[in-house]
Amino acid sequence: MPKEIHPYAVLLRPLVTEKTTVLTALDKYVFEVDARANKAQIREAVEIAFSVRVVDVNTMMMKGKPRRFGRKVVNRPDWKKAVVTLVAGDKIDLFEGV
Repeated sequence: MPKEIHPYAVLLRPLVTEKTTVLTALDKYVFEVDARANKAQIREAVEIAFSVRVVDVNTMMMKGKPRRFGRKVVNRPDWKKAVVTLVAGDKIDLFEGV
């Protein structure tokens, strides 16, 4: 059984790119989440934080990109991304009206 994570600690930040902005028209929102969180915990965290109903959660582990510091090459840490699909009609106002 996975370790319980507080729902407010599961969602780290929303990912706002051109691609994720297009997905909002399909009621899909993308978040960077805690790497230990599973789909059920992500669903619960989004429903509690934004008062919406979640239909589906897709997750993927993103590999850290290599970065150079002089001659030394190190990798950034791996992170987890979640694409959350909401019920038709529900929406999350992240940056509306800015």
